[in-house]
Amino acid sequence: MESRNGLHTLEHAEKIGLGNRTCKMVTIHEIKNYIQVRNLKEENKMRDKIVQTAGRESLGEFAPMFAHLNDDVLFGEVWNEEAISIKTKCIITIVSLMASGITDSSLVYHLENAKNNGVTKEEIAAIITHVAMYTGWPKGWAVFRLAKDVWKEEMTSSTE
Repeated sequence: MESRNGLHTLEHAEKIGLGNRTCKMVTIHEIKNYIQVRNLKEENKMRDKIVQTAGRESLGEFAPMFAHLNDDVLFGEVWNEEAISIKTKCIITIVSLMASGITDSSLVYHLENAKNNGVTKEEIAAIITHVAMYTGWPKGWAVFRLAKDVWKEEMTSSTE
């Protein structure tokens, strides 16, 4: 590691992930700060990682492959992939279930998950209305009945 008066070369900065800086030198303080921030981001990723065990708990002995795909692939990999936000994934999942006509406990779970990840009452109402235009009015009614229960606290506080 080449150092001149507490400064490291650009090549060293690039090796540790600081990228190409416009200046040719970075201070040790900048490198330490960058590493601390990077480590904190990694810790947050680990803390916020979605972990699902419902497949193994419900079907582990009966259908171990399905349980593995549900818990490790769908929730372990797909839901934790970072190209789109969790909130967007929640919306996509609700739309997919609604379009398929699935209005059982799995939709309730995903509605609750959407609410917990920042989808508001106004947003879910607009989403369901929009999707009902393409998937069918009865599906909209069915999903609204479930969504009203999930967002009932927001409805109560907005009318007081």
